[in-house]
Amino acid sequence: MTLPARFRFADFEVSQRERRLRRQGRELPLIPRYFDLLVLLIERRPAVVTRRDIFDQVWGDVIVSDGALSQAIRTLRRTLGDDSREPAYIRTISRHGYSFVYADVREDTDDDRPGLAPGDAPVPAPQSSSDIAVLSTDDRIEALVAALVGEGSSDARSIEDRRDIAQQLHQLGTARALQALARHADGGAALALLRDSRWDVPGAGEVPLWGQSGGLAAARVLVRLRAMDALTVIGRRWTRAASGGGTAGLVAGCAGGVLLWLAPASEAPATAAVVLGALGAAAGTVAAAGVAAGMTTAEAVSRSRRGLAIVAGGAAGGFGTGVLLSTLGRLTLEALFGLRVELGGPVEGLVIGAAVAAGYALSTPRPGGGIAALTGSARRVAALASGGCGAAAGLLLSWAGHSLVGGTIHAVALASQGSQIALTPLGALLGEPMFGPVTQALVAAFEGGAFGLGLAWGLSSPAARRGDPNGRPVT
Repeated sequence: MTLPARFRFADFEVSQRERRLRRQGRELPLIPRYFDLLVLLIERRPAVVTRRDIFDQVWGDVIVSDGALSQAIRTLRRTLGDDSREPAYIRTISRHGYSFVYADVREDTDDDRPGLAPGDAPVPAPQSSSDIAVLSTDDRIEALVAALVGEGSSDARSIEDRRDIAQQLHQLGTARALQALARHADGGAALALLRDSRWDVPGAGEVPLWGQSGGLAAARVLVRLRAMDALTVIGRRWTRAASGGGTAGLVAGCAGGVLLWLAPASEAPATAAVVLGALGAAAGTVAAAGVAAGMTTAEAVSRSRRGLAIVAGGAAGGFGTGVLLSTLGRLTLEALFGLRVELGGPVEGLVIGAAVAAGYALSTPRPGGGIAALTGSARRVAALASGGCGAAAGLLLSWAGHSLVGGTIHAVALASQGSQIALTPLGALLGEPMFGPVTQALVAAFEGGAFGLGLAWGLSSPAARRGDPNGRPVT
């Protein structure tokens, strides 16, 4: 078995076995993903590691914004005492990625030997420009809190800088940081950053908002930060989920049309498959867009109660879409064909949306929250779980007397004179004289299952996670 490597450069040592970064024997704390990023850059030195490769290797299980990578690089440079303008260790390659450029890196097997070998003379490394590093712990916390709040700073800090400061505070002690922050009158935004960053620092303490000074303002800032951070990712996932739902509706509609055409005593023409496929695709696309918008927004914004938030988001998106589709459908039928048919929508959308979202949330658990990045078997499991919950919801709705797309088409066909796409012949395939309860239940289960599977498959599409043809990640 090949042992992990140990890297030495300047007066630093990186132990893969212990997962520690040391400088002259003193440990320099790094959160796990930042340590993994440092190792990745060192291993591939001096080649450029693209942003896409970094996201896939370091953040492969969760979708993050480009700002997360910028923050990680900034933290590594601060820890190493590097300067982005004249880098000794990590160089930015514009529009491509990053490269570890320090020339003299010694590599050996990372066994149980002590860090620095006897006789090794540490090479002086660039010193950090920040005076905070030499202060006592309490003074460092006070200085970092002041910087996080923005007091005494003549220049506006970027959001990545402030996230980095928040992570440093968690490493020094969450409770002590909160005590220091409580002494500042306008600390709502700082409290929000502390709350948001605690998920990225192992061992960080709780950061309650309710009952805290500035807690309400912090909650508003927190929602805005998370929504802005994942806005483009949300848009891409929403589009892909809508495409997946539309494809599922197309397949389900075409399959229903073919069965209707082949059913005994059916008068439906072969073109019924085309008509029903088009109706299914339209309904599936709109419904998936609404449900996915609610799910993805909730997934991006919520961290501590991710599963519950996703279900609530899916239910809200389904309800809103149901109201829209039923209203437009009713007005269209009445205006164009003079038909007054009672159409379902809101209840069905709420139940299906909540069920599909529950299947997705249960199959993609993330204790620290965040948008899950699914590949391989994990993606298939999420799609099957969402489809199964969608099918169960379809059965429940059918039992309660509610119809999905198929039942609605049947009701409209019965109300129309001369329509050839009433689903009555499908009952004959199951031994029912009409479009009976068993047939209705199976059609509803098939619709709900196909919808959930298609939505989840599109939602977890690799193209919906990140990246474009030029290798730049979606932010």
